[in-house]
Amino acid sequence: MEWKDFDVKNENPLEKLLDDGGFTAIFRRIACVGDSLASGEFEALKEDGSHSYHDFYEYSWGQFIARMTGAEVFNFSRGGMTANQFMTGFADVCGAWEQSKTCQAYVIALGVNDLLNRGREVGSFDDVDFENFRNNNLETFVGAYTAIVQHYQAIQPHARFFFVTMPKQTRDDERRKELKIKHAEFLYALAEKIPYSYVIDLHKYAPVYDEEFYQKFGGHVGHLNPMGYQITAKMIATYIDYYVRKDFDAFKQVGFIGQPQYDEKFDK
Repeated sequence: MEWKDFDVKNENPLEKLLDDGGFTAIFRRIACVGDSLASGEFEALKEDGSHSYHDFYEYSWGQFIARMTGAEVFNFSRGGMTANQFMTGFADVCGAWEQSKTCQAYVIALGVNDLLNRGREVGSFDDVDFENFRNNNLETFVGAYTAIVQHYQAIQPHARFFFVTMPKQTRDDERRKELKIKHAEFLYALAEKIPYSYVIDLHKYAPVYDEEFYQKFGGHVGHLNPMGYQITAKMIATYIDYYVRKDFDAFKQVGFIGQPQYDEKFDK
């Protein structure tokens, strides 16, 4: 082994999935903001052929990451969640803004319900007030999603943010394909504006979610089974490890995040 073996070369961020999360373990407190796919949601098939839906947080990819890294992970998520719902009530209900729950890293995986299922307008950065976001952002997807990040910035200015794109599916029609591209473009643009922000680009680097994927990792309709949530955890943790190895300097002081008595340790 040589120290340069840890450096990122020309590798695909998901070239080799990690079982232990790699350098994701440098974060001791992580928050997962999302919808059903961040909540370990399972579909129960009833005798009459109908379905019921249940959030099993212990099976969420966030809790798989917690177990593989030993970190404390909060699930700020539920089935059906949208960015606007999070900002207009759910964050308060689940205590997402509480100082006692501030984290070193925030993984945000929202957009499926907003854009694909409910047809909310994507919007643009014209919908964002970067000076007084609390009341002035418009209720488009861009406005609400950015407000979530801005709110966490205000609570924990040194936190690292990881924005998750939507993977490609063979079931996607042209409308869904276009919206997933717009979603990814927005997240990359947001990462340019928000310090310490990174994109976990499942749309570009994850294998296409085809029928074989759903046979192995899917539920009855569109959610995942236990193995699906575990492999999602491995992808997200592997991607975070990739970013750490790509730029060690950007992460060398994460141990001070959440320690206000050491704020002077951060480069301003």
